[in-house]
Amino acid sequence: MPRILVIDDDPAIAELVAINLEMAGYEVTLAPDGIVGQALALQLLPDLIILDLMLPKVDGFTVCQRLRRDERTGEIPVLMLTALGQTQDKVEGFNAGADDYLTKPFELEEMLARVRALLRRTDRIPQAAKHSEILSYGVLTLVPERFEAIWFDQTVKLTHLEFELLHCLLQRHGQTVAPSEILKEVWGYDPDDDIETIRVHIRHLRTKMEPDPRHPRYIKTVYGAGYCLELPGNGKNSSEVGETDLSDVSDQV
Repeated sequence: MPRILVIDDDPAIAELVAINLEMAGYEVTLAPDGIVGQALALQLLPDLIILDLMLPKVDGFTVCQRLRRDERTGEIPVLMLTALGQTQDKVEGFNAGADDYLTKPFELEEMLARVRALLRRTDRIPQAAKHSEILSYGVLTLVPERFEAIWFDQTVKLTHLEFELLHCLLQRHGQTVAPSEILKEVWGYDPDDDIETIRVHIRHLRTKMEPDPRHPRYIKTVYGAGYCLELPGNGKNSSEVGETDLSDVSDQV
């Protein structure tokens, strides 16, 4: 039975979330503030954390950053559940390490759908390893067992989300992939009109893989249409490697 830690200082919301999660078959532990929540995360090592942002003592952004920096909790998926719904709040949440972001008030069915999607996607066996799909093309090879990419012969460590996003683009390299298709395949739920989720993780990938993330050569935005992964073919040469400036890439990983 998957264990879920809910960190929320609103007793009514926490209880409502807990009851519905338990009815769906999950084991739930509640924490009323950021300090207790972080301590329980380290003690229990839950399968998923639902984290409010406006918490007493230590806010949710800080808690998430601390969990991501600790190797014991760094890979636990985090669903932020908050009344802060502005785009900048979502960007800050994803930059702090959140896997998904749900704004209050929310539908309980949507919360459960996102919980299922997070648990399915962050299974120890990556989605890419379960299918006979493209894992290598030209200068890029994906390593599902370690959530890594071999990029111009350099190892790039990826988060679960970054790995699945890059895998999604790799399946269609050279083609434009619509945001709705990315949301459905990577995040596991029906698309909505909020693509800031994708934008943040695209920026993270560019920081790790582009020599100049502000002027991307490989992970390109096709305005009004989506994103396109443009890869050099199998005939890589020294000039291509030199232009990529691997020292910059590795320093940013």
